[in-house]
Amino acid sequence: QVQLVESGGGLVQAGGSLRLSCVASGRTFSRYVMGWFRQAPGKEREFVAAVWWSGTRTSYADSVAGRFTISRDNPKNTMYLQMNSLKPEDTAVYYCAASSSYSPQHYDYAYWGQGTQVTVSS
Repeated sequence: QVQLVESGGGLVQAGGSLRLSCVASGRTFSRYVMGWFRQAPGKEREFVAAVWWSGTRTSYADSVAGRFTISRDNPKNTMYLQMNSLKPEDTAVYYCAASSSYSPQHYDYAYWGQGTQVTVSS
């Protein structure tokens, strides 16, 4: 079992940057594909990005490609999401999640953090 804790959210102006972190408990972090999802009020949870076990392969939603960068540090049991050129439409609660294999579907991820709020003002 994996427990996940996100941090790094906050309020930022459009065009600004934030870096989210997700710290995992346990010794099996490197066995999981890690993903970031987000959910805005009244909307479904959507895929943002994922990083494979070793960190050498990544996947992004079209809406964030070129602006966001996902990465992981396995010895530190930590995953990151660097968010640049933020837009008001990026406003959402951001969740980190763990899965045994890659998927852009939230229902394929077994473990979830509690979420961290990101608000981008115009």
